[in-house]
Amino acid sequence: MLQWIRSLAFVALSTIAMPIFGLVYAPWAMFSLRGAYVCCKSYSRFIMWLAEHLVGMRCEVRGTPPQGGVLIAAKHQSFLDIMMIFQAVPLGKFIMKKEILWTPVIGQYAKRMKMYAVDRGKRGAAVAKMLEDVKAGHVEAGQLIIYSQGTRVAPGVSAPYKKGTAALYEQMGQTCVPVATNVGYFWPRRGLYRRPGVAVVEFLDPIPPGLPRDAFMTRLEQTVEARSDALLEEAKSGSAGR
Repeated sequence: MLQWIRSLAFVALSTIAMPIFGLVYAPWAMFSLRGAYVCCKSYSRFIMWLAEHLVGMRCEVRGTPPQGGVLIAAKHQSFLDIMMIFQAVPLGKFIMKKEILWTPVIGQYAKRMKMYAVDRGKRGAAVAKMLEDVKAGHVEAGQLIIYSQGTRVAPGVSAPYKKGTAALYEQMGQTCVPVATNVGYFWPRRGLYRRPGVAVVEFLDPIPPGLPRDAFMTRLEQTVEARSDALLEEAKSGSAGR
């Protein structure tokens, strides 16, 4: 019962804090891209701090977050992995569904930071548009972050990897950094309960450019899924952080 009360308090404070951060940083963010990034990173740090001190959920980033221009192909389980990845890299730019741009605060800051929005209802056209913008240089330098399964997937649940990741990997000719996670065990995609423990986002060994599409996708999926499953077992056993 006490953990439920803490969880509800955490959700309430997280929700209230978002517009407050957005308004406080708005004058800077309106005229400065750096201001927008500082706002979102500050909010992410606050949420991770609040999670640890209010619900006992410690957020841990493992591996080596990339600093230069790369494609980051990540496992997506909840809003928490978005914040943890964004906080860990200097200039993260998410490929996100277009509907997010209409979300209060998040949408305005996503536009200001030039996040890349696609229409998931037209997947083939979305991939083609991404490739066109890559060629035209509309996707700016930084760490381009794509969720290879296209949506949040609960821990331990199988879902296919979308072809857009392979297309971008091939077209951009950049190193791809896979990212595994177990955060959905602590912060589920649905529901208000927040579980105590160590939520992990782990940057894995980079995949060099130049692999054939099928070989790349096989390596990416096997690497991310195997490590995410291992992190899930670690979370269930309570061994993380000991």
